[in-house]
Parts: sequence; structure tokens; C-alpha cells
Amino acid sequence: MASVLDLFTKTPKEYLGNTSTMVILGDSTDMLTSMKPGSVDLVFADPPYNIGKEFERKRKDQDEYLAWCKGWIDQCMRVLRQSGTMYLMAATQFMPYLDTYIDGKWTVKSRVIWHYDSSGVQARRHFGSMYEPILMIVKDEGSYKFNADAVMVEARSGAVRKLIDYRKTPPQPYNDKKVRGNVWEIPRVRFKMPEYENHGTQKPERLLEIPILASTDPGDVVLDPFAGSFTTCAVAQRLGRWSIGIEIEEEYFKMGLRRLGLATEYKGEALVKVKARKTRNKSKKDHENGDQEREAISTRGHVDG
Repeated sequence: MASVLDLFTKTPKEYLGNTSTMVILGDSTDMLTSMKPGSVDLVFADPPYNIGKEFERKRKDQDEYLAWCKGWIDQCMRVLRQSGTMYLMAATQFMPYLDTYIDGKWTVKSRVIWHYDSSGVQARRHFGSMYEPILMIVKDEGSYKFNADAVMVEARSGAVRKLIDYRKTPPQPYNDKKVRGNVWEIPRVRFKMPEYENHGTQKPERLLEIPILASTDPGDVVLDPFAGSFTTCAVAQRLGRWSIGIEIEEEYFKMGLRRLGLATEYKGEALVKVKARKTRNKSKKDHENGDQEREAISTRGHVDG
């Protein structure tokens, strides 16, 4: 394989890339069908959740949405190598249906919980959501790749001193590392973080590092069919993996071009990073500025009067 473009039977209409990285503007359901079977080592799919204000005008009913998901999931598994792994995110209300569908055709090896903090707008009449589910799916239980040493974490024993295993000769300290469990506590992306992008559902780089390190080696191919802010591709690039990101929205396609260093302009437009808050919630600074403005108006009123 000379480049990631070689993984396609038909060249995408609009794309930009180099040997190891490719950004495609288009519908993933169309793009996936033009990829060769068994061509990628990892798929990370974080599709539109079909919930929230951003879907008010284009929300599908449940059956339509699930049928759509099953279609592209089948295509993702088709392009996945026999030794490959797919990680799937979905809204909590849809995941049980997708889990049942997938487990009937392939193998769900892990059901992961991404647990994050509860910043932002708080629930007032129910228990607020503080997690999102992730499925780890493999084609072949006998050959799938899992680099346990790459995802070790500290094994907390609670002991003040290191525990000694006296069954060994000579006695040795117990291993203080263990394979990460299925609850990943990782903060969401904050406005002041360098990785922040103007995308409403941006996933943190730390979250993507885990599946990429665990399920691929340097030089392997990572596919994200709903690239969004292109975090998957950015992490894959940093870790020496090849990547393909498919995005249907031109705004985010341009974000990917810039973030991955593939272009500095697009259709005559300079590609620069402009940070904007994702919500209308006011910051502490906004409130301080508002207080100062009100105080100035109040002072002028006394003086003018």
C-alpha cells in the first residue's frame, strides 16, 4: 500500500491528504461502500446522536435512526480487517438496541463507560448524565489485537508500603500496574484547553489515545466515518498511525484540513483557528464585564441627574 488512497476502489470526489492521512468531504454511507474490504485496522465511530437541539429539524424517528446506524455499522465491519477492532459511541437510549444487533453478528469484547465531570448546564428535575457508553467490537476473538502494556494504569492497593510477593525466589514487589478497566474517567474538552475546537460534541484526545494505543500499532490504519473535529485523526497522526476521516459538513472538513496540517487555505479562505464558546452560558469574565458596565451606567445616572 503506497498511500491510504489505495484503500478505495473509487476515488472520493472531494478529499485532501498525503501518504498517511486523508480527509474526505462526503457522506460516510457513500464513502464506506467505495472502500476495499478488510482494509483498516481500527474504526472509531462517534455518529450524530439524533438527540438535542441540533437535531430538532433533522431528527429521525427511532426506527429510521437505528436502521441508518445498522447500515453503516455493517459497512464499517466490512472494511475492518479480521484482526481489527471497532469502537462505537452512541446515545444511552439507543446503545442497547445497537449492542443487541452487533452482538448477534460479531463479538462485543468490552462495554466501556466514559465518565466525565458534570460541568455546564445542570439537571433540575432528574439525575444529570455524566457518562457516555462505548462498545469495543471485534470480528475474530482469536486474532484481534490488544496491546495491554500500552494501556496500563496504576493498581491502587491502598497499602502504605509496596507489597512483597514471597512466593517468588527471591521475593519481589507485586506488580503495581494493571490493564485499564472499562470505566474511563477523562474530563471533557474545556474552552481554555489548547485542543479545543468549535465543535459541539468534541471528544478529548486522551479518550482517543486509549483505543488507538490498545488496538493498533504504528503504521496501522485508523478510520473515523464521522470525523467531526478530527480528534481521532489528530491522535492517530501524533501516534504514528495512518488515518482516514470522513465528514459531511464542510465547516468541519476545513477544521480537519487545518488541524492535521494538510492545508492552510480552502477555496481561497485562510484556515485559521478561531475559538468560540459552544454554549450561550456566560463566563465569570462576562459577568464581571456586565457588572462593570451596569456600575458605569448607574454612576452616569447619578452624575447626569
